Amino acid sequence: MKRVAFVTQRYGEAVNGGAELQCRLLAEHLCDRYEVEALTTKAIDYVTWKDEYKEDEEELNGVRVRRFSVVEPRDNAAFNRFSAKVFSQDAGITEEERWMDMQGPRSEELIRYLSEHYDDYDAFVFCCYLYYPTYYGLKAVGKKAILIPDAHDETPIHLGIFRNMFTWPNAVFYNTKEEQRFVEGKFRITEKPNNNGLGGVGIDLPAEVSADRFYQKYGIKDFILYIGRIEEHKGCKEMFQYFAELKKRHPEDLADLKLVLMGKAVMDVPKSEDIVELGFVSEEDKYDGIAASSFLWLPSKFESLSIVVLEAMALKRPVVIDADCEVVRGHCIRSNGGLYYHGFLEFEGCVMYLREHEKQAVQMAENGKKYVDEYYAWDSITERLANLIETVSESTKELRMGN
Repeated sequence: MKRVAFVTQRYGEAVNGGAELQCRLLAEHLCDRYEVEALTTKAIDYVTWKDEYKEDEEELNGVRVRRFSVVEPRDNAAFNRFSAKVFSQDAGITEEERWMDMQGPRSEELIRYLSEHYDDYDAFVFCCYLYYPTYYGLKAVGKKAILIPDAHDETPIHLGIFRNMFTWPNAVFYNTKEEQRFVEGKFRITEKPNNNGLGGVGIDLPAEVSADRFYQKYGIKDFILYIGRIEEHKGCKEMFQYFAELKKRHPEDLADLKLVLMGKAVMDVPKSEDIVELGFVSEEDKYDGIAASSFLWLPSKFESLSIVVLEAMALKRPVVIDADCEVVRGHCIRSNGGLYYHGFLEFEGCVMYLREHEKQAVQMAENGKKYVDEYYAWDSITERLANLIETVSESTKELRMGN
């Protein structure tokens, strides 16, 4: 049985980030085909990167997880100052690599392990282009590597170091066609084996999901749901402004409407009886909450897949998203399962349309489920990734024979 390592900055059930969750789900779903390991750090918090996991190894859902220490927690004040400097000028490779070291999570132990154990694995799968383990890991094992970029058009991706980095992996596994067009257009890597942008993660739902259970537990019935990190980068500042304006303009029609937040807050949340902050919730509460919601709101302009949008569609809930988020707008257009907006007035129109056109909202929800069932089934996604693993394994075998 071939041995495959998934490499990512954080890994574990306590880690709820999109790219990290995708990595864990893919690893777990390949356990019946390969001997799968995860190579990662001991960090849980993406802001500090400090070591929190105590054990060097553990077995998690069939995957052997090897954890390596981070050299030191991130100094965010210093990192933000240096980022502003690097992003505002044409910095050289030396300064940009210093930026990557500060970005973290800097684990020299992890990179050393990759270099020393290159021959022990048939393929390495790297999740998320942005972080230290991917950049230096691809330098070490690129010929055996598949990169899952989780990329979108954001400031860091325009740094010069990434022009080199995207040429290092043997193959690329894209989440969507929009991501593929962006990455291949920017980095001119159309010749690399890839999965043609057809789905980056499958959607698994629990056997039992209950909207009533959520109602009974929290006493909330009429609400919009947001799931994810609560931070400005995710569009949350604008989300709070839009929600407040919506309530102000429709005091009677939307008197009982709440905004429910699930996720860790790294910004101040406005104090309001109409905003309900639940924090980090169980998987049961998350799925029950989606089922109970009027719709899922994704205000972020920067997403490379959005698992939670696909989960909402799978649970037959409409989604409302910022139109500047090209990838998720693509989900809405292809599925006809969601609405998208430019600015507050269009957002207001989306909300009122869903509330006033029940038949159309139900049809939209059905469309979303059909889309997820067709394009985000685990069997087809794992088959595409397995094909790339076999391609990489065979190509490196041919290189060894050639030598």
